[in-house]
Amino acid sequence: MPTVSTVNLTAPLLLLLLWATHPTMATNWLSLARLPRSRPVSGAAPCARLRGLTPGQVGVCRARGEVMESVRKAAEMVIEECQHQFRNRRWNCSTTPRGINVFGRVMNQGTREAAFVHALSSAAVAVAVTRACTRGELERCGCDRKVRGVSPEGFQWSGCSDNLSYGVAFSQTFVDEPERAKGLSAGRPLMNLHNNEAGRKAILHNMQVECKCHGVSGSCELRTCWKVMPPFRRVGLVLKERFDGATEVRLTRIGSRTALLPRDLQVKPPAARDLVYLASSPDFCHLDPDNGIPGTAGRRCNGTSRLAPDGCELVCCGPGYRAGRAEVVQRCSCKFSWCCSVRCQQCKNTVTIHTCRV
Repeated sequence: MPTVSTVNLTAPLLLLLLWATHPTMATNWLSLARLPRSRPVSGAAPCARLRGLTPGQVGVCRARGEVMESVRKAAEMVIEECQHQFRNRRWNCSTTPRGINVFGRVMNQGTREAAFVHALSSAAVAVAVTRACTRGELERCGCDRKVRGVSPEGFQWSGCSDNLSYGVAFSQTFVDEPERAKGLSAGRPLMNLHNNEAGRKAILHNMQVECKCHGVSGSCELRTCWKVMPPFRRVGLVLKERFDGATEVRLTRIGSRTALLPRDLQVKPPAARDLVYLASSPDFCHLDPDNGIPGTAGRRCNGTSRLAPDGCELVCCGPGYRAGRAEVVQRCSCKFSWCCSVRCQQCKNTVTIHTCRV
């Protein structure tokens, strides 16, 4: 019989062994979006009970608990934005009904879809944490005060610029941790790290400038400006475009190190902002509950388009769709009332709806 002290000593080792032998995915932290708002996501005890976090991420949670509410928000942002960007595709970012693998086992494969989710996830954490900094919700950061002086365009840098460097640094610490824990000699960790960084660069390369005019009657004799992040919808759109142009790569040894190079030698090496993937995607046509694929039966599609991604022939995997008519209620005859509201009537219209055959 083991002594009590032996059990206490081996319990942490047993947890690590279970984590190492269980196929934990680097995006399982997205399951934080499923937690009720009343449940705390920081503190030593709550962090240890958060399913979906790797041991290293639990350590980050314990050390930097004030940021974890932003991480929960980032998980919600990822699911919402993914489903918006892919709402008209065969794979529409459908989520599993329960469990920590939010998007199903399709994330276990090194596909384009996994590449997109990793990029979007790392970007979401950077955005959510940076927003918290700007709003003064975090003790360790605030506005980016390094943006000062006069710009080449002649305006004065001032105000509260978004502290993206802090958000990016935390994203690298938290989101990249599972990959660095596995080592950098295998293809999947390298793929995930590349796409994580591509997601953060989608923010950096789309930063915007906001300004305020000063002068008599707003004459703008003097402008003060600050840097702000792009809307997350813009980040999602940029990454969706990168998804469509993603590069298939393979693990290649170069001297003493390994790297990801295009599988097709005629294709130029991917840039840091590009998405990369290792494996072809399934067709997503048919129901596959084991892998979290709902299929396209019953999905709405665009019956008037043949070549667009939302066209019925593509979404339904062939000409297997049907047309029906439905009555919808829409706003109509809208009028502006002084001041300041818009009043509309409710109109009923009959529209044609196309759905994939069951």
